[in-house]
Amino acid sequence: MDFERTEEEQAIFEMAHAFGQERIAPFAHEWEAEGTIPRALLADIGALGLGGIYVSEEHGGSGLKRLDAALVFEALSMACPAVAAFVSIHNMCAWMIDRYGSEELKARLLPDLCAMTTIASYCLTEPNSGSDAAALKTKAVKTDDGYVLSGNKAFISGGNYSDLYVVMCRTGVYGPKGISTVVVPSPSAGLSFGANEKKMGWKAQPTAQVQFDNCAVPLDNLVGEEGQGFRYAMAGLDGGRLNIAACALGGAQSALDKAVAYMKERKAFGQRLADFQALQFKVADMETELQAARIFLHQAAWKLDNKTPDASKYCAMAKRFVTDVAFDVANSALQLHGGYGYLADYGIEKIVRDLRVHQILEGTNEIMRMIVARQIFAE
Repeated sequence: MDFERTEEEQAIFEMAHAFGQERIAPFAHEWEAEGTIPRALLADIGALGLGGIYVSEEHGGSGLKRLDAALVFEALSMACPAVAAFVSIHNMCAWMIDRYGSEELKARLLPDLCAMTTIASYCLTEPNSGSDAAALKTKAVKTDDGYVLSGNKAFISGGNYSDLYVVMCRTGVYGPKGISTVVVPSPSAGLSFGANEKKMGWKAQPTAQVQFDNCAVPLDNLVGEEGQGFRYAMAGLDGGRLNIAACALGGAQSALDKAVAYMKERKAFGQRLADFQALQFKVADMETELQAARIFLHQAAWKLDNKTPDASKYCAMAKRFVTDVAFDVANSALQLHGGYGYLADYGIEKIVRDLRVHQILEGTNEIMRMIVARQIFAE
């Protein structure tokens, strides 16, 4: 059992970290204020091979491991969790097409997706079906030419920004077995969007409802087989949960680093904050919890890479544990800054706002507990 990164893994982490510190961190507050991510930045991320991290090389991807992806997203999130998470969602969509799409669909879409000259969004959640995702109501009626979609998707990262929407929709009976996955390009007749949502965090990501009003897509845009879409969506979320956890980990690590640097400089009652034993103990606990979270995340990624029977359970456990720990560490880092932590200039309050949603999306942490409990008792 080897806990050290290989030379290749370390090189991947350092490459992503250096890019984030140079190209993302200095502009993170500006993009948050503007509510968008520059397209040119995403194309540059794609040029590094990070638009299809675990997409097969034959279709333009990097063919890397889930553990490599966890390292990439932790590193990018040290610069900005919102940007890193946006890239992670795009990667999830690209992988779904690579894993389940037809050869024609893969050849047509994946090269530009991997280059991030085409951006994809994941469309599962609806206004009335969040955690109960299998109850979705967006319909896709089959015609001689393809499918006609009607319905709404909610909380979609990249809504009215992305070029492709990977949509889980109902083509059959109620429940998970009646769900299929289709790719809807933008623009398309009948495709429209709600206003950008006003959010607590992840403000750099445009987020909006995606609306389908008799939106026609060709039959060739079906991903895999009819009735298998819910299974594809859940498989995508296994990796997505690891990525979101990695993004939370990177943000929390950045918050801890900022707190340590601040404590070395800030003085109170005649000494540095770093010299108070009570605060030293607090930082020691934060460091311990982050290291435990990192090891757990990497173990779950290893299991998904090796397709172990309990991989989904470990992905759920890691997502729950890492995102809870990361938010608590970031929130504690803000507290250690005192009033200055509440100011935007110090960069801590943004991390806290960004990381809060990691406990909600890609399956709430309550749903993660349900997944874990079901598998424990099924065993």
